[in-house]
Amino acid sequence: MKLNNRRTVLVGLAFLSICAFWQMYDNVIPLVLTKTFHLHETFSGAIMAADNILALFLLPFFGTLSDRTNTKLGKRTPYIIGGTAAAVILLNILPVLDNSYYKAASTGKMVAFVVILALLLVAMGTYRSPAVALMPDVTPKPLRSRANAIINLMGAVGGIIYLAIAAVMYPNSKVLGQEHVNYGPLFVIVSLIMAAAVLILLITIKEPKLAEENRKLEAEHPEWNLAEDDGSGNEVLPPEVKKSLGFLLASIALWFIGYNGITTWFTTYVDKVMGQGLGGASTCLLIATGGAIISYIPIGSIAHKIGRKKTIQIGIILLAACFAAGFFLTTAFSSINAIMFVVFALVGFAWAAINVNSLPMVVEMCRGSDIGKFTGYYYTASMAAQVVTPILAGFLMRNVSYKVLFPYAAIFVLLSFVTMTMVKHGDAAPEVKHGLEAFEDMDDLNE
Repeated sequence: MKLNNRRTVLVGLAFLSICAFWQMYDNVIPLVLTKTFHLHETFSGAIMAADNILALFLLPFFGTLSDRTNTKLGKRTPYIIGGTAAAVILLNILPVLDNSYYKAASTGKMVAFVVILALLLVAMGTYRSPAVALMPDVTPKPLRSRANAIINLMGAVGGIIYLAIAAVMYPNSKVLGQEHVNYGPLFVIVSLIMAAAVLILLITIKEPKLAEENRKLEAEHPEWNLAEDDGSGNEVLPPEVKKSLGFLLASIALWFIGYNGITTWFTTYVDKVMGQGLGGASTCLLIATGGAIISYIPIGSIAHKIGRKKTIQIGIILLAACFAAGFFLTTAFSSINAIMFVVFALVGFAWAAINVNSLPMVVEMCRGSDIGKFTGYYYTASMAAQVVTPILAGFLMRNVSYKVLFPYAAIFVLLSFVTMTMVKHGDAAPEVKHGLEAFEDMDDLNE
């Protein structure tokens, strides 16, 4: 059995479009809210957390709804197409309202901006779970973690494409000192990337045929189901596995509180603390994303030599150390420099060590038919964290100091190390492989 790499890359186009959008959203919307609409950091943080609040309800709802959907295009594809189309239209209304408000401020325009933003978040929420579920639908369980590595690569490519475009279009020399920046061209380009990615997916991936082939293959391998029968014909997780799952989900929440605090507020942070614009901040995040991309395959080799849990814990320690270094570098220097680029490259490596291994550990603990449900558990933990952290970090930055951002992130990341020590399941037996094959065995439960 061999993973179809080309097919997995094409399936990953949906995730590429999603990540390109969210990278832009996290980078640009806080700037618009605080600099154009002049909102208090706590209020703008609350708005930034709205997508995660909606996700807590939308992701499990549309994931379950897509499970029950049956069309000629399949279960997931209609949601991917419809959600992307709506998002592309709504996305391009935002800069129009932003520019109009700057020229002639009015409460009506601010309300319209918030309403369109809310509708955009709903549109994105309709297809995120179906897009994530598409990969396991068409991939046999033993190959899903290897496929997940490719999906992560595609998501990172989406993020890096946006960051590269933003760094070129909005360098410090162009935006520094400007009272208002027109982000309309950037929004248009990102929406075109989203539309093109999903169009290619629609043309090349025939979901119903591939999903049926995968169902037949998995029916021939009942040993892939690791749950236990409770005596009444229902399959349940053993208590010790449930305990590991709980601590793993707690870990996920904690490291997302730390990491998302940085990604949400970094552009605003460097503007306030260092006087740097979007281009400089985007370059740092671009380097971090590039560091993650080139780390995925080496991380796979490391994980199969020492185990996924230890790899995650190494990533946690490194990420906390990088955030501590970020605090000293951003407070000691007035401009972004080469040392910061090195630190952010290490942030990318650390985040790859954590992110590549965490979702496979979660879905490893479930039976095949519950992949969507357990993926929902993962997103519930991560999204709940991302509901809390923009508001909490924004409040602390406003009422304590902007300089609290990096120590705040480092503390929460370190707390996730403690909870990870209690996770006893979901790891993989160490095995040395090469290249993308290093991700192949991420579905073996180590009890």
